[in-house]
Amino acid sequence: MSMKVGRQSAFGSSLFQDLCCGPPPTFVPDHTGIPFNSLETHFSAGPRLFAAQLVGLGRMESKPQASASNTQSVNHLWQPRVHTQTGLLCEDFSLESNSQCLLHAHCGSTRKSSSSLGERNKEDMADFLSLGLSDWLVKQCKQLGINKPTPVQENCMPPILQGEWRCCVFFLTGRDCMGCAKTGSGKTAAFVLPVLQKLSEDPYGIFCLVLTPTRELAYQIAEQFRVLGKPLGLRDCIIVGGMDMVSQALELSNQPHVVVATPGRLADHIRSSNTFSMSKIQFLILDEADRLLEQGCTDFTKDLETILGILPAKRQTLLFSATLTDTLHELKNIAMNKPFFWESTSETRTVEELDQRYILTPEKVKDAYLVHLIQKFTDEHDDWSIIIFTNTCKNCKILTMMLREFNFPTISLHSMMKQKQRFANLAKFKASVYKILIATDVAARGLDIPTVQVVINHNTPGLPKIYIHRVGRTARAGRNGVSITLVTQYDIHLVHAIEAQNNTKLKEYPVEEKEVLKILTQVNVTRRECEIKLESTDFDEKKEINKRKQLILEGK
Repeated sequence: MSMKVGRQSAFGSSLFQDLCCGPPPTFVPDHTGIPFNSLETHFSAGPRLFAAQLVGLGRMESKPQASASNTQSVNHLWQPRVHTQTGLLCEDFSLESNSQCLLHAHCGSTRKSSSSLGERNKEDMADFLSLGLSDWLVKQCKQLGINKPTPVQENCMPPILQGEWRCCVFFLTGRDCMGCAKTGSGKTAAFVLPVLQKLSEDPYGIFCLVLTPTRELAYQIAEQFRVLGKPLGLRDCIIVGGMDMVSQALELSNQPHVVVATPGRLADHIRSSNTFSMSKIQFLILDEADRLLEQGCTDFTKDLETILGILPAKRQTLLFSATLTDTLHELKNIAMNKPFFWESTSETRTVEELDQRYILTPEKVKDAYLVHLIQKFTDEHDDWSIIIFTNTCKNCKILTMMLREFNFPTISLHSMMKQKQRFANLAKFKASVYKILIATDVAARGLDIPTVQVVINHNTPGLPKIYIHRVGRTARAGRNGVSITLVTQYDIHLVHAIEAQNNTKLKEYPVEEKEVLKILTQVNVTRRECEIKLESTDFDEKKEINKRKQLILEGK
């Protein structure tokens, strides 16, 4: 993706210029007057040798009667095919007249723009084969129970995998892509599968770099690469904070096929060592791109600039997220080569299977409502798992201690914990050793835990997009789920903002107040006891120490 000169982003143009890298596509005219993609197309050296094959086929010459003024007849004569054995681009009547056309579903009879991809015939998208995936990859998907592509996979995978027609021009290289779809809609597979397909054609390391904002999400993405890429003998490497840098540096020096990293730790490795090279990667993927590119308390801009500085200009850049921000809109609009962009057309930003509820409660009674809800769900559904989101690490710790006093199987996840403990707690929750997870927003993005049926917001999120990501931890992959937000008298405007952003109304969850009032005193006393215990452990002092460490690392 190349940049328009003189355009400045909200946080400086250099990061946008690195993300939107690469020269704009150039074209050479044919004798028919119809432009073709030039042979500078930057395919990695692979078995197909597309440029040479295209020349060998006479560059798909049309019949003599075709002319520049007769675009319709040219479109009628050109029927691009992919030969299933040789991988050659060929005419409809030449090499393989009876073969299944992998590109036909993406070209269309009138060669429409990329926006027409979402209007393809549903019959052509019945399975992954029609998207251009190899047989071994389709079999691997079926073994894992992935039988049919989701809309984000149907629309984003073909442009990533192969070329397409745009305004009478055929693009041979896979395109840069920006995908925005609801939580739990299969965005991870939408980039994992094309990367594995390309990797199988020309395997080497380091082939792909995936950046993600949270450590837990990095491990989950790496696990999906590992499972789907098992027939390839895929080697992956996870680079996140809180783990030993020496062992990570050794893994990077072994040139793994896929590196999944958080920006901060990978930037530290780039600044401190030169034992690995990313100058030949083919894919840069930003998962939860809106979070990676936004400014705030955790700003990744400097780390991203460090990382993008060592990456090659010729690569495919893929950005995926469940929420589309102004930054992503700007990035889309200023890219000269117009990356493929797809956004879910649904009016609501959450899935239909999610039952969204709220409980209006006074601030001092909120904990009693929480205990009552957990007691009700555990009595009625002993196999359900529950995630409770709260706003601070301290509150997360207090709620965990309080619920344990009521004998609920509770475990916590927040940024004040050591990384190994975070991974251990998350693994115990996934294995249903503990049925209740209390977490801050470090667990709000990307985590896919099938047993989660209920998400409870102990505090109303300050931003609608945070709400979208939180409640997206349930009702994933077509399953049903319930989200309940505890709304105080100070949060009414936040609920209205959430409803306006999602184009949906939250329904009130029925609760018997008499039952809540019975346990109110006990809950308040227990919470106060837990607060006193936590103060004796110097929890706040540890937080200040961590802040000072961060300031020292930043050189402040």
